[in-house]
Amino acid sequence: MTDKTKKKSKIYKPKPISGFPEWLPEERLVEQRWFDHIRKVFESYGFCSIETPSVEETDVLLAKGEVDKEIYEIKRIHNDGNDKESRLALHFDQTVPFARYTAQHFNELVFPFKRYQMQRVWRGERPQMGRMREFYQCDIDVINIDNLPLSFDAEMAAVMYEVMEGLNIGRVQMRISNRKILIGLLNSLGIDNPVPVTRIIDKIEKLAPEIINDLLKEEGLSDEQVNKIINLAKIKGTTDNLNALAIENDLMREGVEELNDVLNNLSHLPVDAVIADLSIVRGLDYYTGTVYETQLLDVPEFTGSVCSGGRYDDLAGGFINKHLPGVGISLGFSRLFEVIRQSRPDLLDIGPKSPTDILLYTEDKALSSEANKTAQTLRQRGLNVEVYATVKKWDKHFNYAKKKLIPYIWYVSADNKHEIKNIKTGEQTNANPTTWSK
Repeated sequence: MTDKTKKKSKIYKPKPISGFPEWLPEERLVEQRWFDHIRKVFESYGFCSIETPSVEETDVLLAKGEVDKEIYEIKRIHNDGNDKESRLALHFDQTVPFARYTAQHFNELVFPFKRYQMQRVWRGERPQMGRMREFYQCDIDVINIDNLPLSFDAEMAAVMYEVMEGLNIGRVQMRISNRKILIGLLNSLGIDNPVPVTRIIDKIEKLAPEIINDLLKEEGLSDEQVNKIINLAKIKGTTDNLNALAIENDLMREGVEELNDVLNNLSHLPVDAVIADLSIVRGLDYYTGTVYETQLLDVPEFTGSVCSGGRYDDLAGGFINKHLPGVGISLGFSRLFEVIRQSRPDLLDIGPKSPTDILLYTEDKALSSEANKTAQTLRQRGLNVEVYATVKKWDKHFNYAKKKLIPYIWYVSADNKHEIKNIKTGEQTNANPTTWSK
């Protein structure tokens, strides 16, 4: 059989997997700069880094509440039915793994324990702009024994505002509430089970007012009850708006006082950087006090929150016989990156396709050793240097540098002669690898 009559090997043509993003090199460079900035801000406030496994026991993840439909369970393709790994799942977020981590390492940690995590998480939901199945989250949390000062609730918002301000993504606004206010109102209205109501109010910005109204009535609420709940959720603005509330029970009063305290501790931020918004309740039931969401004011077409969280008094205590209240906030890193990438690419500051400062080239193979020595000298001085292979067509290296937006080409020639070319200006001068600088 000749080569022409041989059947061609079947080629599988790969397709993108919905909800699992991957970026081009120039986008990845921006992503890495964002990570570096976020890490620097977190550590400037004294948060230390930890990393937990990608998987947790399924029972641990379900401690968060009704999220089982979102969880990816881990199973081997070959499973005889007795595989214990089927008890494991990819973590849905980082708060529950952090609570488990704190309980397991309780005797080795210093409290208040301030940590940050920057890891991938997985959720089985329908992909759309800003919603993915695999994505990075950047979390900060503080957990303490028995009592956690309210000042940490304000610090969470201050840290994340500084993070987002430094990313240069336009105006952002932190919206803060306290779940005790709504829960207190529901108690005063004789509503014993607040969970269905809080989950409906959590959708108030996503659904039309008449739909919210109908959903609340389906829970058996009267017109009067529905009106009071919706009127409370409409309150936005300053502490003065909250002080105008007719406080009807102790839990409501406590929630308003705590919210006022947090807002007052954030008064150093720019006007409108932080506002009260009593529609914020967060859909997860373990939040017990302060809750946060964040809006991108310069991307009005995206109405979701890119940075959310709140206070939880009992989550970590579910893994150890200790009272460990905590507060945390999570930046949906990949969500934010994708929203800006699609809606405001002008803010993403995409540049070169590589981190290379200098492309080093020689036309003479006999000088390869000298070229590598020169490259290493430059690297030791903090420059990123890529050595280009010797080729017959001299212009190939030049086109390569232009396509990757590498700013300089360094030439090594006979008699230990060194020259550097600025690609943007075309200027070429002699250079010394021990002294040259950009």
